[in-house]
Amino acid sequence: MERTISSDLFFETTAANEKAVWPLRAFANLMLWQRRISSRHQLARLDARLLADAGISESQRYEELSKPFWR
Repeated sequence: MERTISSDLFFETTAANEKAVWPLRAFANLMLWQRRISSRHQLARLDARLLADAGISESQRYEELSKPFWR
């Protein structure tokens, strides 16, 4: 059975709402960027055996590590 979120849980974006919400969105983006930086640092420290256990190739690791933190 598929579960969906009710549209009642979301609110309409208005000019007044947008002013109140942007600090939360900015904070959420900062936290997302920090998680990406942290996980990429951890990925960089993995040795070949741990990469193989995780099913990640060297080229996939290089591709992920070459991304900027905002992507």
